[in-house]
Amino acid sequence: MSLDQLPSNQWATVVDLTLPDAADDRELVLRLTEIGFVPGEAVRIVANGVPGREPLAVRLGHTTFALRRHEASFIRVTPGAAQHG
Repeated sequence: MSLDQLPSNQWATVVDLTLPDAADDRELVLRLTEIGFVPGEAVRIVANGVPGREPLAVRLGHTTFALRRHEASFIRVTPGAAQHG
């Protein structure tokens, strides 16, 4: 599942990042990787923005990031996390 589909406050583990066709989106995926969205990392959505549920407040390690749903859609996760907090 992609991170934008994960229910709020449920821990998940990053499995992979999707490599998009568009050059701008490939640069975006590179930036997501550089800031720590890499396989094995525990993540969770801690809040949804209003209106339209944008942006998502995403907890990664000890940092919270604001991601648009489009950005979060490139992050593949599996529910559950071995380590978090």
